[in-house]
Amino acid sequence: MEIRTRRTLPVVVDETALAVWRVRIRMEDRPGALARIAIRMADLECNILGLTVLPVPGGVLDEIVIRPATGLTKDQLVTAIQAEGCECSCLAGVDMSSLVDASAAVLTAAGRAVDDPARRAEVLREVLTADLVTVVPLAEANPARVEGGHRAVFAVGEDSALVARRRWAPFVQLELARAEALLGLIERSRRNVSAPAAATCADGAAIVLREGKPADAEAVSAMHARCSSNTLFARYHTGMSRMPRRWLHRLLVPPRGMSLLAVCGREVVGLGQLIPGPAGEIAEVSLLVEDAWQRNGVGTALMARVAEIAAAGGCRRLVAVSLPGRDAIYRTALCAGLAPDPPEEEGLLRIDLHRAEPRVLSEL
Repeated sequence: MEIRTRRTLPVVVDETALAVWRVRIRMEDRPGALARIAIRMADLECNILGLTVLPVPGGVLDEIVIRPATGLTKDQLVTAIQAEGCECSCLAGVDMSSLVDASAAVLTAAGRAVDDPARRAEVLREVLTADLVTVVPLAEANPARVEGGHRAVFAVGEDSALVARRRWAPFVQLELARAEALLGLIERSRRNVSAPAAATCADGAAIVLREGKPADAEAVSAMHARCSSNTLFARYHTGMSRMPRRWLHRLLVPPRGMSLLAVCGREVVGLGQLIPGPAGEIAEVSLLVEDAWQRNGVGTALMARVAEIAAAGGCRRLVAVSLPGRDAIYRTALCAGLAPDPPEEEGLLRIDLHRAEPRVLSEL
């Protein structure tokens, strides 16, 4: 018996048919200019999928997303655009995400960046459709170096900057303004997180959590005077009967960091510190609660607020140092809704903030 096998022919996929192109066309801002381009593209059997108008000096820059006709080359499309007296400044392949409404895309990206400021560079690259966005020290950013519009610098914070680069087209002013607005929103959100907040203790007492200032030196000194030597030793790991005056300013305004006070009436009853490391992704946290307010929820409220502020600033992990065998700060982190690793033998505690669900405090 003869068996005949059927030969399967290879499937040939026309890449042009699946392509989506982004075309940037510079033209004079006069009636009918865009209509002529649309008619020309219709003649070439191009399907227009999206349109954005970007004002530029001396005219407009129309960004059109198209699905080209089968067999149409980029050179043929550029020639057709030039025949209408317009300039094709960019023609590049893109994915279907370019069809998302620009305003919706920016708002969605802003939400991600507010939730996690450490993703600012990633979100900025998406909003600018940049090839690359890097974080550099502000002193090395060199904002005057624009490389013909293909490079842009955005200052973030006091000592760092984001540098965006895009080869396929220069940045236009509208795009840069949109990026500045996005970064401004992220920064304002971060500042709002560090605004005063209210918390209720286990016994019903109300406290206010707010950033410490140099003017709080007397109240902080008085709190230390009310603390037992055992409480001070657990916090500072050294024997002391009172807080030296020369330490107070450093406690309230630590280098690169901040202090957070728990205040009831005019008295300071608790003190937290948050000191980010050089890279900003890891920060050290420390807490002190006077004896009469311990086991009342003050430390828990301080820890939850410090974690919230740290996460808003782009920090991904907190570390704390306690005396070996003492797990008070570990238990405090658990009560605050965080997810600390078990303390190490030498007393080091690590808290990954991406696994945290800190308690929600009421902002004032």
